Amino acid sequence: MLNLRGIRAREARAFYLFITPWALGFLIFTIGPILASFYYSFTRYDIMSPPTFVGLGNFQELFSDPLFYKSMANTLYFVVLVVPLSMILSFALALLLNQQVRGLPVYRTIYYLPSIVPFVASSILWMWLLQPQFGLVNGALRSLGVSNPPTWLASETWAKPALILIMLWGSGSTMLIYLAGLQGVPQSLYEAAEIDGASRLSRFRHITLPMMTPTLFFTLTMGIISTFQVFTIVYVVTAGMGGPLDSTLVYLLYLFRQGFVYFRMGYASAMALVLFVIILIITFVQFALAPIWVYYEIERR
Repeated sequence: MLNLRGIRAREARAFYLFITPWALGFLIFTIGPILASFYYSFTRYDIMSPPTFVGLGNFQELFSDPLFYKSMANTLYFVVLVVPLSMILSFALALLLNQQVRGLPVYRTIYYLPSIVPFVASSILWMWLLQPQFGLVNGALRSLGVSNPPTWLASETWAKPALILIMLWGSGSTMLIYLAGLQGVPQSLYEAAEIDGASRLSRFRHITLPMMTPTLFFTLTMGIISTFQVFTIVYVVTAGMGGPLDSTLVYLLYLFRQGFVYFRMGYASAMALVLFVIILIITFVQFALAPIWVYYEIERR
């Protein structure tokens, strides 16, 4: 018994020793900035001078700021379109790459590669592809008979669709998650359905989709959270301006400008707190609605 207690004590000490670096990093670089941001959101702070407490002044100004609503509308535009399109595209690719064909590892690698390219590099690549005069995309459209192709990132109308195209370029990571989920579906279910005479569409509807709902729920939740925080692609392709005419000014880019261009750290912290509350509410709603459509096999047994 004494030896067992000694072993457990040594294991406990080793556990705390190994977890201490992570715990310190989490407290200093995550919890600390969150608490500091919460405090600064109630102050007027420009880095150069000490923060001055203003109460709800930042929030009152925020909710009367036209660009706050403009940036939030642009962000919601991307959330509503990018998230479902990315899920559909990734799921379709995963279904194709789940087939038993020759050279399957090569195809999987090809479709996954764009997702590991850094956002900055892929954004610059797409800036060249979508260049109105000599870009490959407009060159291909002209060869197909389109005399006046879109100006893409230089157009208030086409800038957001162009950004959606760039964002969908990196759907390989979501595809990989769906592929793992598909390979976890028991083959016995498909075999039983095939014996019963179920068509391929019926098997997809009554087996594949229900079994994939936990994975779909995960990607939906993470997709909404990440799209609300879209920043790098928009910053690179618009040189941090969110143009033309603020048509691509997303919420996080506006927050960045307030904090690190105009040095209004208190105002930027208030914006961050509002975004946190919005994402938190949406996430809670998703989890509340999950039992309606998410199927967990263990719970149904």
